Amino acid sequence: MEQFSLTGRTAIVTGALGLLGREHCSALSEAGARVVAADLDGGACTAFAGETAAGEQGEAMGVSLDVTSEQSIREARDAILRRYGTIDILVNNAAINDRFENPAAALEESRFESYPAALWRRSFEVNVTGMFLCSQIFGTVMASRGSGSIINIASTYGIVAPDQSLYRTPDGKQRFYKTPAYPATKGAVLAFTRFLAAYWGGKGVRVNALSPGGVENAQDRFFVEQYSARTPLGRMAAPSDYRGAIVFLASDASAYMTGANLVVDGGWTAW
Repeated sequence: MEQFSLTGRTAIVTGALGLLGREHCSALSEAGARVVAADLDGGACTAFAGETAAGEQGEAMGVSLDVTSEQSIREARDAILRRYGTIDILVNNAAINDRFENPAAALEESRFESYPAALWRRSFEVNVTGMFLCSQIFGTVMASRGSGSIINIASTYGIVAPDQSLYRTPDGKQRFYKTPAYPATKGAVLAFTRFLAAYWGGKGVRVNALSPGGVENAQDRFFVEQYSARTPLGRMAAPSDYRGAIVFLASDASAYMTGANLVVDGGWTAW
């Protein structure tokens, strides 16, 4: 089990305050890593880092991070290196997914024919450019010292198309459509993962993707039931279902793995 130990390593998780970001931080801390919780709200990250370190008897810090800002990422890098002297693991978890504030307008706004280009551009700025910048700035530290693990969070919707019928109520009404930006950006995450794995393989930096399935998080009951029926394991994921995968990809247990996409989706993409 020593291969799974992250003792002495520093791990950065972007989007750390999100549902899965918190789980990633906790899992890495439990495995022994010094965890850097990075998100837009630096104060909340610091508070969460304190909880994480106390809960797992480890060490953690919080930093304010805007993944679309090179200056913000460099400032975070410098703060991490001042405190820990090294960066060993990067989890590119920060991402946005379209949400529509007005339910009455959601159907029309989410329809491909009328989907706003501004939302498309914003998704690519965060989900793709943000991943690129964090990998470039944090990953260069790893490449310069000859080792590291980068984990890019993708999605099943980067592999297969959204099933639009899931967003249809039992009486047949379409609430909204899954918009094109999220699947397109997550497909780009997978392509970028393969590029960087090949580029930095000789530098000892492994780059892999994790494609989670849908996580149950207070969605409408009809959606949960329809998603579960569409999944071989018969349920949506719990937030904790990805803890083992994150530790595996971050640790020496996956030492001969790079450029891969680890799919943890309850079988969603198996049929």
